[in-house]
Amino acid sequence: MSNFKFYLFICCVILNFYYNEASRSGRRQTMADSEQQSKGGQEASKQSYKVLVTHPEVPKEALDLLSQVTEVIVCQSLPPNRSEILEKAKGVHALLWGSHEPLNDKVLEAAGPQLKAITTMSAGIDYIDVELLKKHKIPLGHTPVVLNAAVADLGMALMLAAARRLQEGRRKIETSTWENYHINWMWGQDIRNATVGFYGFGNIGQTVAKRLQGFDIAGILYTTRHPIAEDKEKQFNAKKVPFTELIEKSDIIFIAAPLTPETQGAFNATAFQKMKTTAVLVNIARGPIVNQKDLYVALKNNEIFAAGIDVVDQEPLPADDPLLGLPNIIITPHIGSATKRTRTDMAIVAADNILRGLAGEPMFSPAY
Repeated sequence: MSNFKFYLFICCVILNFYYNEASRSGRRQTMADSEQQSKGGQEASKQSYKVLVTHPEVPKEALDLLSQVTEVIVCQSLPPNRSEILEKAKGVHALLWGSHEPLNDKVLEAAGPQLKAITTMSAGIDYIDVELLKKHKIPLGHTPVVLNAAVADLGMALMLAAARRLQEGRRKIETSTWENYHINWMWGQDIRNATVGFYGFGNIGQTVAKRLQGFDIAGILYTTRHPIAEDKEKQFNAKKVPFTELIEKSDIIFIAAPLTPETQGAFNATAFQKMKTTAVLVNIARGPIVNQKDLYVALKNNEIFAAGIDVVDQEPLPADDPLLGLPNIIITPHIGSATKRTRTDMAIVAADNILRGLAGEPMFSPAY
Protein backbone atom coordinates (compact mmCIF):
# COMPACT_ATOMS: atom_id res chain seq x y z
CA MET A 1 0.00 0.00 0.00
CA SER A 2 1.30 3.44 -0.87
CA ASN A 3 2.29 5.89 1.83
CA PHE A 4 -0.42 8.28 0.60
CA LYS A 5 -3.15 5.69 1.07
CA PHE A 6 -1.79 4.76 4.47
CA TYR A 7 -1.77 8.32 5.76
CA LEU A 8 -5.23 8.86 4.24
CA PHE A 9 -6.40 5.90 6.29
CA ILE A 10 -4.88 7.34 9.46
CA CYS A 11 -6.58 10.69 8.85
CA CYS A 12 -9.93 8.95 8.24
CA VAL A 13 -9.65 6.92 11.44
CA ILE A 14 -8.79 9.99 13.51
CA LEU A 15 -11.43 12.21 11.90
CA ASN A 16 -14.07 9.52 12.31
CA PHE A 17 -13.14 9.10 15.95
CA TYR A 18 -13.39 12.81 16.76
CA TYR A 19 -16.54 13.21 14.67
CA ASN A 20 -18.18 10.47 16.68
CA GLU A 21 -17.00 12.09 19.89
CA ALA A 22 -18.49 15.43 18.84
CA SER A 23 -21.75 13.81 17.75
CA ARG A 24 -22.11 12.02 21.05
CA SER A 25 -21.43 15.24 22.93
CA GLY A 26 -24.10 17.12 20.96
CA ARG A 27 -26.71 14.42 21.59
CA ARG A 28 -26.23 14.21 25.34
CA GLN A 29 -29.09 16.53 26.26
CA THR A 30 -31.67 14.92 23.98
CA MET A 31 -30.60 11.45 25.07
CA ALA A 32 -30.79 12.17 28.80
CA ASP A 33 -33.90 10.05 29.37
CA SER A 34 -32.48 7.01 27.63
CA GLU A 35 -28.89 7.41 28.81
CA GLN A 36 -29.02 4.67 31.39
CA GLN A 37 -30.57 2.18 28.99
CA SER A 38 -28.02 3.05 26.29
CA LYS A 39 -25.17 2.73 28.73
CA GLY A 40 -26.40 -0.68 29.76
CA GLY A 41 -26.51 -1.78 26.13
CA GLN A 42 -23.01 -0.51 25.45
CA GLU A 43 -21.67 -2.26 28.52
CA ALA A 44 -23.29 -5.51 27.43
CA SER A 45 -21.67 -5.12 24.00
CA LYS A 46 -18.29 -4.41 25.54
CA GLN A 47 -18.51 -7.56 27.62
CA SER A 48 -18.44 -9.66 24.46
CA TYR A 49 -14.73 -9.03 23.86
CA LYS A 50 -11.89 -8.28 26.22
CA VAL A 51 -8.66 -6.67 25.00
CA LEU A 52 -5.47 -6.62 27.06
CA VAL A 53 -3.14 -3.68 26.48
CA THR A 54 0.22 -4.69 27.92
CA HIS A 55 1.67 -1.20 28.43
CA PRO A 56 0.13 1.60 30.53
CA GLU A 57 1.39 4.37 28.25
CA VAL A 58 -0.27 3.30 25.01
CA PRO A 59 -1.72 6.61 23.71
CA LYS A 60 -5.26 7.42 24.80
CA GLU A 61 -6.49 7.74 21.21
CA ALA A 62 -6.02 4.00 20.71
CA LEU A 63 -7.61 3.10 24.03
CA ASP A 64 -10.63 5.28 23.21
CA LEU A 65 -11.10 3.52 19.87
CA LEU A 66 -10.95 0.11 21.51
CA SER A 67 -13.17 1.02 24.45
CA GLN A 68 -16.05 1.99 22.17
CA VAL A 69 -16.74 -1.67 21.40
CA THR A 70 -14.60 -3.77 23.76
CA GLU A 71 -13.68 -4.04 27.41
CA VAL A 72 -10.12 -2.76 27.68
CA ILE A 73 -7.80 -4.07 30.37
CA VAL A 74 -4.53 -2.17 30.78
CA CYS A 75 -1.42 -3.45 32.55
CA GLN A 76 -0.06 -0.84 34.96
CA SER A 77 3.52 -1.93 35.66
CA LEU A 78 6.48 0.10 34.42
CA PRO A 79 8.62 -1.33 33.08
CA PRO A 80 6.10 -3.92 31.87
CA ASN A 81 5.94 -6.85 34.28
CA ARG A 82 5.62 -10.26 32.67
CA SER A 83 3.83 -11.76 35.65
CA GLU A 84 1.16 -9.06 35.51
CA ILE A 85 0.78 -9.53 31.74
CA LEU A 86 0.32 -13.29 32.07
CA GLU A 87 -2.14 -12.90 34.95
CA LYS A 88 -4.30 -10.31 33.19
CA ALA A 89 -4.16 -12.20 29.88
CA LYS A 90 -6.47 -14.91 31.26
CA GLY A 91 -9.68 -14.99 29.26
CA VAL A 92 -8.94 -12.10 26.90
CA HIS A 93 -9.85 -12.21 23.23
CA ALA A 94 -7.10 -9.93 21.93
CA LEU A 95 -3.67 -8.59 22.90
CA LEU A 96 -2.25 -5.19 22.05
CA TRP A 97 1.39 -6.03 22.74
CA GLY A 98 2.99 -2.74 23.71
CA SER A 99 6.47 -3.91 24.69
CA HIS A 100 9.27 -6.11 23.37
CA GLU A 101 8.63 -8.85 25.92
CA PRO A 102 8.80 -12.31 24.32
CA LEU A 103 5.41 -13.33 22.94
CA ASN A 104 5.48 -17.12 23.05
CA ASP A 105 3.65 -20.25 24.15
CA LYS A 106 3.49 -19.05 27.77
CA VAL A 107 1.39 -16.08 26.66
CA LEU A 108 -0.98 -18.19 24.59
CA GLU A 109 -1.39 -20.68 27.43
CA ALA A 110 -2.14 -17.88 29.88
CA ALA A 111 -4.71 -16.27 27.58
CA GLY A 112 -6.59 -19.42 26.65
CA PRO A 113 -8.19 -20.86 23.52
CA GLN A 114 -10.60 -17.93 23.00
CA LEU A 115 -7.71 -15.64 21.92
CA LYS A 116 -8.61 -14.29 18.47
CA ALA A 117 -6.16 -11.52 17.55
CA ILE A 118 -2.77 -10.05 18.46
CA THR A 119 -1.02 -6.91 17.33
CA THR A 120 2.26 -5.30 18.24
CA MET A 121 2.93 -1.59 18.39
CA SER A 122 6.15 -1.98 16.43
CA ALA A 123 7.41 -2.78 12.97
CA GLY A 124 9.76 -5.58 14.01
CA ILE A 125 8.37 -8.90 15.22
CA ASP A 126 11.60 -10.74 16.07
CA TYR A 127 10.50 -11.16 19.70
CA ILE A 128 7.38 -13.11 18.64
CA ASP A 129 7.04 -16.83 17.98
CA VAL A 130 5.42 -16.27 14.60
CA GLU A 131 5.24 -19.95 13.66
CA LEU A 132 3.38 -20.69 16.88
CA LEU A 133 0.75 -18.05 16.11
CA LYS A 134 0.36 -19.38 12.58
CA LYS A 135 -0.09 -22.89 13.97
CA HIS A 136 -2.92 -21.64 16.18
CA LYS A 137 -4.33 -19.58 13.29
CA ILE A 138 -4.16 -16.36 15.31
CA PRO A 139 -3.80 -13.26 13.11
CA LEU A 140 -0.88 -10.99 13.97
CA GLY A 141 -0.70 -7.31 13.18
CA HIS A 142 2.17 -4.85 13.42
CA THR A 143 2.73 -1.16 12.65
CA PRO A 144 5.29 -0.55 9.90
CA VAL A 145 5.15 2.33 7.38
CA VAL A 146 3.77 4.84 9.87
CA LEU A 147 7.17 5.00 11.59
CA ASN A 148 9.21 5.34 8.40
CA ALA A 149 9.69 9.11 8.60
CA ALA A 150 10.70 9.21 12.25
CA VAL A 151 13.20 6.37 11.93
CA ALA A 152 14.63 7.83 8.72
CA ASP A 153 15.03 11.22 10.38
CA LEU A 154 17.01 9.67 13.22
CA GLY A 155 19.08 7.71 10.71
CA MET A 156 20.05 10.94 9.01
CA ALA A 157 20.94 12.48 12.36
CA LEU A 158 23.16 9.51 13.24
CA MET A 159 24.84 9.62 9.83
CA LEU A 160 25.69 13.30 10.16
CA ALA A 161 26.75 13.00 13.80
CA ALA A 162 29.09 10.10 13.04
CA ALA A 163 30.48 11.47 9.78
CA ARG A 164 31.16 14.91 11.27
CA ARG A 165 32.43 13.63 14.64
CA LEU A 166 29.86 15.43 16.80
CA GLN A 167 30.29 13.12 19.79
CA GLU A 168 34.06 13.51 19.70
CA GLY A 169 33.69 17.27 19.31
CA ARG A 170 31.51 17.49 22.40
CA ARG A 171 34.15 15.60 24.38
CA LYS A 172 36.81 18.03 23.18
CA ILE A 173 34.75 20.88 24.63
CA GLU A 174 34.13 19.08 27.92
CA THR A 175 37.84 18.36 28.37
CA SER A 176 39.06 21.77 27.14
CA THR A 177 41.15 20.12 24.44
CA TRP A 178 40.44 22.46 21.55
CA GLU A 179 43.17 22.09 18.93
CA ASN A 180 41.76 24.27 16.18
CA TYR A 181 45.20 25.68 15.47
CA HIS A 182 45.65 22.54 13.34
CA ILE A 183 44.24 22.85 9.83
CA ASN A 184 43.28 19.16 9.81
CA TRP A 185 41.72 19.18 13.29
CA MET A 186 38.43 17.26 13.54
CA TRP A 187 38.19 16.54 9.84
CA GLY A 188 35.15 14.43 9.09
CA GLN A 189 33.68 12.66 6.08
CA ASP A 190 31.71 14.37 3.32
CA ILE A 191 28.20 13.27 2.44
CA ARG A 192 28.53 15.03 -0.89
CA ASN A 193 29.61 12.63 -3.67
CA ALA A 194 29.43 9.68 -1.27
CA THR A 195 28.33 6.24 -2.37
CA VAL A 196 25.67 5.22 0.12
CA GLY A 197 24.94 1.57 0.73
CA PHE A 198 21.80 0.02 2.20
CA TYR A 199 21.69 -3.40 3.80
CA GLY A 200 17.95 -3.78 3.44
CA PHE A 201 16.14 -1.31 1.20
CA GLY A 202 12.48 -1.50 2.13
CA ASN A 203 10.19 1.28 3.30
CA ILE A 204 12.55 2.75 5.89
CA GLY A 205 15.60 2.49 3.66
CA GLN A 206 13.81 4.19 0.80
CA THR A 207 12.57 6.93 3.12
CA VAL A 208 16.21 7.58 4.07
CA ALA A 209 17.08 7.61 0.36
CA LYS A 210 14.51 10.35 -0.26
CA ARG A 211 16.18 12.50 2.37
CA LEU A 212 19.60 11.85 0.87
CA GLN A 213 18.52 13.33 -2.46
CA GLY A 214 19.25 16.79 -1.10
CA PHE A 215 22.85 15.88 -0.21
CA ASP A 216 24.28 15.47 -3.74
CA ILE A 217 25.39 11.89 -3.16
CA ALA A 218 27.04 9.91 -5.98
CA GLY A 219 24.54 7.05 -5.90
CA ILE A 220 23.09 4.17 -3.93
CA LEU A 221 24.02 0.51 -3.69
CA TYR A 222 21.71 -1.91 -1.94
CA THR A 223 21.65 -5.53 -0.87
CA THR A 224 18.29 -7.27 -0.55
CA ARG A 225 16.80 -10.64 -1.40
CA HIS A 226 14.87 -9.21 -4.31
CA PRO A 227 15.41 -6.07 -6.41
CA ILE A 228 13.12 -3.11 -5.87
CA ALA A 229 10.92 -1.84 -8.69
CA GLU A 230 12.81 -0.53 -11.72
CA ASP A 231 11.23 2.92 -11.46
CA LYS A 232 12.40 3.15 -7.84
CA GLU A 233 15.94 2.23 -8.86
CA LYS A 234 15.89 5.07 -11.38
CA GLN A 235 14.39 7.48 -8.85
CA PHE A 236 17.14 6.81 -6.31
CA ASN A 237 19.97 6.09 -8.76
CA ALA A 238 20.21 2.74 -7.00
CA LYS A 239 21.82 -0.55 -7.98
CA LYS A 240 21.37 -3.97 -6.39
CA VAL A 241 24.72 -5.59 -5.57
CA PRO A 242 26.03 -8.57 -3.59
CA PHE A 243 26.87 -7.97 0.06
CA THR A 244 30.62 -8.06 -0.52
CA GLU A 245 30.42 -5.35 -3.17
CA LEU A 246 28.18 -3.29 -0.91
CA ILE A 247 30.63 -3.20 1.97
CA GLU A 248 33.70 -2.73 -0.22
CA LYS A 249 32.38 0.21 -2.26
CA SER A 250 30.13 2.15 0.12
CA ASP A 251 31.29 5.29 1.92
CA ILE A 252 28.25 5.20 4.20
CA ILE A 253 26.23 2.09 5.02
CA PHE A 254 22.73 2.08 6.50
CA ILE A 255 21.53 -1.15 8.09
CA ALA A 256 17.76 -1.22 7.55
CA ALA A 257 17.01 -4.94 7.34
CA PRO A 258 14.87 -7.13 9.60
CA LEU A 259 16.58 -9.43 12.07
CA THR A 260 16.52 -12.96 10.70
CA PRO A 261 18.86 -15.96 10.98
CA GLU A 262 20.40 -14.79 7.69
CA THR A 263 21.03 -11.19 8.80
CA GLN A 264 22.12 -11.89 12.37
CA GLY A 265 25.82 -11.14 12.77
CA ALA A 266 26.22 -10.12 9.11
CA PHE A 267 28.44 -7.20 10.12
CA ASN A 268 31.33 -8.97 11.78
CA ALA A 269 35.11 -8.81 11.77
CA THR A 270 35.31 -10.14 8.22
CA ALA A 271 32.89 -7.50 6.96
CA PHE A 272 34.61 -4.64 8.78
CA GLN A 273 37.97 -5.61 7.33
CA LYS A 274 36.52 -5.32 3.83
CA MET A 275 34.96 -1.90 4.43
CA LYS A 276 36.73 1.35 3.65
CA THR A 277 38.73 2.86 6.49
CA THR A 278 36.74 6.04 5.84
CA ALA A 279 33.38 4.24 6.00
CA VAL A 280 30.55 5.31 8.31
CA LEU A 281 28.14 2.65 9.58
CA VAL A 282 24.57 3.51 10.65
CA ASN A 283 22.31 0.91 12.28
CA ILE A 284 18.60 1.76 12.56
CA ALA A 285 17.39 -1.86 12.35
CA ARG A 286 18.23 -4.40 15.05
CA GLY A 287 21.31 -4.66 17.26
CA PRO A 288 22.19 -8.34 16.67
CA ILE A 289 22.71 -7.72 12.94
CA VAL A 290 26.06 -6.29 14.08
CA ASN A 291 28.59 -8.29 16.06
CA GLN A 292 29.13 -5.77 18.83
CA LYS A 293 32.53 -7.01 19.96
CA ASP A 294 33.81 -6.93 16.39
CA LEU A 295 32.41 -3.42 15.94
CA TYR A 296 34.33 -2.26 19.01
CA VAL A 297 37.58 -3.66 17.61
CA ALA A 298 36.97 -2.15 14.17
CA LEU A 299 36.31 1.31 15.62
CA LYS A 300 39.15 1.18 18.13
CA ASN A 301 41.64 0.09 15.44
CA ASN A 302 40.26 2.58 12.91
CA GLU A 303 39.32 -0.17 10.48
CA ILE A 304 36.24 1.96 9.80
CA PHE A 305 35.86 5.68 10.44
CA ALA A 306 32.80 5.90 12.68
CA ALA A 307 29.40 4.48 13.56
CA GLY A 308 26.03 5.83 14.57
CA ILE A 309 23.65 3.26 16.07
CA ASP A 310 20.17 3.43 17.57
CA VAL A 311 20.06 -0.26 18.45
CA VAL A 312 22.41 -2.56 20.32
CA ASP A 313 22.66 -6.24 21.12
CA GLN A 314 21.14 -6.72 24.57
CA GLU A 315 19.18 -3.61 25.44
CA PRO A 316 19.55 -1.64 27.63
CA LEU A 317 23.26 -1.20 27.03
CA PRO A 318 25.26 -1.31 30.30
CA ALA A 319 26.77 2.03 31.27
CA ASP A 320 30.24 0.42 31.40
CA ASP A 321 30.06 -1.10 27.91
CA PRO A 322 33.38 -0.58 26.08
CA LEU A 323 31.63 1.03 23.08
CA LEU A 324 30.75 4.04 25.23
CA GLY A 325 34.42 4.76 25.79
CA LEU A 326 35.13 5.23 22.08
CA PRO A 327 35.18 8.71 20.54
CA ASN A 328 34.08 7.60 17.06
CA ILE A 329 30.64 6.20 17.83
CA ILE A 330 27.35 7.82 18.73
CA ILE A 331 24.70 5.64 20.36
CA THR A 332 21.05 6.46 21.00
CA PRO A 333 18.75 4.28 23.13
CA HIS A 334 16.45 2.79 20.46
CA ILE A 335 14.40 5.95 19.92
CA GLY A 336 13.79 5.66 16.18
CA SER A 337 10.00 5.97 16.43
CA ALA A 338 10.00 8.12 19.57
CA THR A 339 7.92 11.12 18.54
CA LYS A 340 4.43 11.85 19.84
CA ARG A 341 2.84 11.83 16.39
CA THR A 342 4.51 8.59 15.33
CA ARG A 343 3.76 6.63 18.50
CA THR A 344 0.15 7.84 18.46
CA ASP A 345 -0.26 6.77 14.83
CA MET A 346 1.30 3.40 15.65
CA ALA A 347 -1.18 2.93 18.49
CA ILE A 348 -4.15 3.81 16.26
CA VAL A 349 -3.05 1.30 13.63
CA ALA A 350 -2.61 -1.32 16.36
CA ALA A 351 -6.12 -0.63 17.68
CA ASP A 352 -7.55 -0.95 14.17
CA ASN A 353 -5.70 -4.25 13.73
CA ILE A 354 -7.37 -5.55 16.90
CA LEU A 355 -10.87 -4.43 15.93
CA ARG A 356 -10.59 -5.97 12.47
CA GLY A 357 -9.12 -9.17 13.88
CA LEU A 358 -11.96 -9.53 16.37
CA ALA A 359 -14.48 -8.94 13.59
CA GLY A 360 -12.91 -11.73 11.55
CA GLU A 361 -11.71 -9.28 8.92
CA PRO A 362 -8.18 -9.00 7.46
CA MET A 363 -6.06 -6.68 9.59
CA PHE A 364 -5.12 -3.34 8.11
CA SER A 365 -1.44 -4.06 8.72
CA PRO A 366 -0.94 -7.84 8.97
CA ALA A 367 2.46 -9.28 9.82
CA TYR A 368 1.75 -12.32 7.63
